[in-house]
Amino acid sequence: MVAETATVLIVDDEPLNRDLLAQELGGAGYRTLEAAGGEQALALAAAKPPDLILLDVMMRGIDGYETCRRLKADEATRPIPVIFLTALAETFEKVRAFKLGAVDYVTKPFEPEELLARVGAHIALRREIEAHRKSKAAIRALVDAGRGDEMVGATPPMQRVREAIAQVAPTDSTVLIEGETGTGKELVARAIHAASARGERALIKLNCAALPRELVESELFGHEKGAFTGAIAQRRGRFELADGGTLFLDEIGELPLEAQAKLLRVLQDGEFERVGGTRSLRADVRVIAATNRDLQAEVQAGRFRADLFYRLNVFPIHLPPLRERRDDIPRLLAHFAARTARRLGRELNGIAPAFIERARAYDWPGNIRELQNVVERALIVSRGGALDASALLAPLAAPRAAGAAAAGTLQDVERAYIASVLEATHWRIEGSGGAAEKLGLNPSTLRGRMRKLGIRKGQ
Repeated sequence: MVAETATVLIVDDEPLNRDLLAQELGGAGYRTLEAAGGEQALALAAAKPPDLILLDVMMRGIDGYETCRRLKADEATRPIPVIFLTALAETFEKVRAFKLGAVDYVTKPFEPEELLARVGAHIALRREIEAHRKSKAAIRALVDAGRGDEMVGATPPMQRVREAIAQVAPTDSTVLIEGETGTGKELVARAIHAASARGERALIKLNCAALPRELVESELFGHEKGAFTGAIAQRRGRFELADGGTLFLDEIGELPLEAQAKLLRVLQDGEFERVGGTRSLRADVRVIAATNRDLQAEVQAGRFRADLFYRLNVFPIHLPPLRERRDDIPRLLAHFAARTARRLGRELNGIAPAFIERARAYDWPGNIRELQNVVERALIVSRGGALDASALLAPLAAPRAAGAAAAGTLQDVERAYIASVLEATHWRIEGSGGAAEKLGLNPSTLRGRMRKLGIRKGQ
């Protein structure tokens, strides 16, 4: 339920009416603001826009119609849904109300259940619209293939990725995006959603690695009031929020086994129950999953269900690491340098060839995310409008020797670089300014690389 964080502005010139509405809404978990008239309501809404406004029609001073008109005339308050409150004895002009921008009306004396249902429905709808708007804005900025988008690259591996997106997007098939950390898996998920028939609906994301184990099921399927300590109100899960749209499950390999069984059931028949609930719910959701793990190896190790893997692996898309598309590195450098320069307000007059060559020679264990971080650091220390801080890339790698470098040599370079960053951060892996952030890696991925490369403090 959306009551947990939503704020409702109550506008009524009768104190008893405001008190009654505040009690009902507060009991359901909403925060409330109160205004005794239209002028006060306009000031409150402009200062701190609420999630919804309950607006009385007949008030002293400016009435509800005029208040609504002014709310909708102001760009800052226009998106706020307005529900009119009207007494049965009043002459209420429904057509006029809706033409002014109201989304609904409730008659007084009101039924608490009806009032709460209407408030909850319109707040949830507004949030879905806002999430969709942000998703579309991100897509326009990040995924506009062929027009300088962030999915930069013309190498054969990237052409294959684009072809795969074009093939699967129009379908409702489940997609499994595989690739190392930092290769752009979420970007591909957004591109698939945007090009699908569900593109006008919500794209809901859940990072399975970022949640405590005990909260995963609640986040996926929601929970009923009182289902566990702290469950003070009913809450809809990601599947309900994504109904009609797309659910992106990032880091699916981190999903606990007990949650995997329930996810499998939803993928098979579209049914689930909220935590603490007994009623089966249905959701029409397209699932896109992503992982930086080898799920087949996880299945063999008993850490991932084989039946869930086969259900997810309907249409796999493999994202190549940056070291397998080195010819894209100059384009990526130019793209991120220009974008970052705009964000930082810096002048950019080019990128030094030495900088590009060193970048091409490095294997980028953090992939595109690491490259972005390096570009930003280089821009900060560069002078004269040119990205010429090639010394910043010196610890990354020396140019490769002629011919293919041996695997051990590449590992030596990676080991030395990771160790140098750990030393510089005093072996602090997580948090702002930690080694994981500087390397463009998830903390869990960095720890895995440290184990694989034999990096230990005090060596």
